[in-house]
This record gives sequence, structure tokens and C-alpha cells, in this order.
Amino acid sequence: MNTSTLSAKGWVVIPQELRERYRLKKGDKVHFVEYGGVIAVVPVSENPIEESAGMLKGDTPLVEALLKSRQGDTAKGK
Repeated sequence: MNTSTLSAKGWVVIPQELRERYRLKKGDKVHFVEYGGVIAVVPVSENPIEESAGMLKGDTPLVEALLKSRQGDTAKGK
């Protein structure tokens, strides 16, 4: 587990191992997200649309799969 100490100014150093793993460098922006009593540090995406391209790749395009499912529902009378 990586641990840092909060400074008097509220600064926290992200351990080198994590900076390298997530390719964080000087000037990068991060979000602080709070949920369920936990604070998460999340790197800000420079171009979230471009970076997410291809995340949902599969054998069948999503639209094609949805249309096939709808056709099956129609055939069953739903």
C-alpha cells in the first residue's frame, strides 16, 4: 500500500510508483471523487471521447445487436 502524509497546506504527494503506472506528470489535472466515505484521485482525460473509442469492441456492432434483439421481440409479439 502506498501512503502519503497531508501537509499543512493540504498537499499530498502521489507516490512515484503510482505516478509512473498512471503516467501522471507535472501539470496534469486530477478529480477528487468522494463516495461511500472514500476519496478517489482520478486523472482528468484530455480527450475523453477519443480515449474511449473502441472500449466496447465486440464481435457484433451494438446497433446491429440491438436491432436483432428488437426483431426477436417483435416476432414473439412483445
